[in-house]
Amino acid sequence: MRLTRWSEDDFWLLEACNTEEMTAFLGGPESAEKLKDRQRRYLDVSMPGRMSVIVVDDGEKAGSIGYWEHTEGGETFWETGWAILPAYQGRGIATAAIAEVAKAAAAEGTHPSLHAYPGVDNAASNALCRKAGFTLLGPRQFEYPKGHWMTCNDWSLDL
Repeated sequence: MRLTRWSEDDFWLLEACNTEEMTAFLGGPESAEKLKDRQRRYLDVSMPGRMSVIVVDDGEKAGSIGYWEHTEGGETFWETGWAILPAYQGRGIATAAIAEVAKAAAAEGTHPSLHAYPGVDNAASNALCRKAGFTLLGPRQFEYPKGHWMTCNDWSLDL
């Protein structure tokens, strides 16, 4: 498994992950316009952080993962999020991708921690955070996407 920088050719991954199943804990699928906006953000190399494609050993693209700055309560840290296509789930790919994205975020040398915010009802993502070595800080309200409030667990990984 390796991470490659997001490219113009990876827009299909956004479309493939924009299903009821894949967005059930995120407020549902996004409009075509929102996907285009997301693609523009993922390609913007001037922003701190990076979006990557998860490539498995056979060269197939299995999903995406990234990290970006998040500021809250006067503190700035890295936030991460991922999407693994259903055919690749349950194989340890996400755990390996999180380890790689944590290395990349740590190498930036700018923030001491990486946070993830899975919904409290998203058992798979919460288990993944635990397995990847994050510490559960507790539940909190989180707005994602804009205009949609949800109860998430705040997981933190020291870099």
